[in-house]
Order: sequence, then structure tokens, then C-alpha cells
Amino acid sequence: MHIIDHIAAIPLFQGLPKEYHEDLTTIVVDQIFRRGQIIFSEGDEGNGLYVVISGRVKIFKVSQEGKEQILHFFGQGEPFGEVPVFAGELFPAHAESIEESRVFFFPRDAFIDLIRKNPSIALSMLAVLSRRLRTFTMLIEDLSLKEVPGRLSTYLLYLSEHKNENDHLILDISKGQLASLLGTIPETLSRILARMAKEELICLDGPRRIQILDRNGLLELATGERRL
Repeated sequence: MHIIDHIAAIPLFQGLPKEYHEDLTTIVVDQIFRRGQIIFSEGDEGNGLYVVISGRVKIFKVSQEGKEQILHFFGQGEPFGEVPVFAGELFPAHAESIEESRVFFFPRDAFIDLIRKNPSIALSMLAVLSRRLRTFTMLIEDLSLKEVPGRLSTYLLYLSEHKNENDHLILDISKGQLASLLGTIPETLSRILARMAKEELICLDGPRRIQILDRNGLLELATGERRL
């Protein structure tokens, strides 16, 4: 695919006239990041917008004690780092490629100039940002109000409904990364998975394959109506 075809396929820019896609090709910087390579660090200047073309990127913060808290994973077609670009602020977290990734970078000043010419881009981004805000609101609620089994149940149900679309799930992140995303440690996560399997809520089929056996039971855990 040519760069303009990749840009046209990005949900953020879908529906825009071809001439605007052509304008975006004049400012985009096509980048490749190795696995484990830092894309930007917390406190860096928010100097541009990023979009994942292939691969996966994690957004995370590190506590004063050195503990990593993963905030989100982004995959193909998803933008990240967009809020500081518009607010003129510093990046509030770190971004790291967790596998070799191709990322399009749109420099802030040039991108804002394009938005002034075409406000439709800003309207598209508003929809994406609204969904992102809803996701982070749910994350904060999960981390602060739910116990770890409830957080894990919520995540498995989310995978089933939005990623795999069935009860046979394939984790696309390691258990260590999943533990960090859920605000726990790998040992605790493994114990909870084993307990879920013992109660026949799920079936573990290898290190990254999980089958949901009792969807209602997981929902009860997710809502706090049931405890392990």
C-alpha cells in the first residue's frame, strides 16, 4: 500500500476528501520502531500526533518506586499522543513499541495548520477522543472500585465482545503486561486464572488461550455480585 492508502484507511481520517489525504502525505513522517524502543517519554514535548500502522504500542507510567502501570495498548489504525498536541502540553506518560511497529508521525504545527484549513479533521478526532475518554473512565473505575477478579472478568468479557467476538480468546499481550494493565502482579493474576478455571468459569488452553465457559459467572464477578 502507498502512504496515501494507509492514511485513507485510518479511522481518524476516513471520509475526508482525497485532497485532504494528499495534504496529510506532505507532512507525515513514516517511522519504524523496534520491539522495546521508546517512542516518547513522560515529560517530553507534545510535538506531534502518532498513528499505529502496524504492530502494537503500550502507554504506561512509572511510579517513584519503579512500578510500571500500563494505561492502554494501541494497535493498527489507532492514534496516540493526540491530547498534548492540541493542548500544547507535555506527554503525560511513556509510549513504547512492544513489537516491531510502523508508526506515522504528524508534526504538531503542520497538523494544526491542516486543521485550520479543514475543520472536518477536528470533528473526526473529537469522536475518537470521546471514545478514548470513556475507556479511561472505565479503567479508573475498575482500578479503584473493583477487586482484581472483577477487573480480569471485565477484561475477558471486553475481549470476547470487541476483539475475538466469541468465547475462544487469544491474549495478544503477555501475562506480565496484562497484570500491569489490571494493576496487579503476574503471580496474583496466575492464581486468579487458576481459581477461575477450577470454578469452571474459564478453561485455560496454553499460555495465551482462554475459553469462556460461564459468561454469566464472569459478568457476576465483573459487577461484584460474586466473589472468588
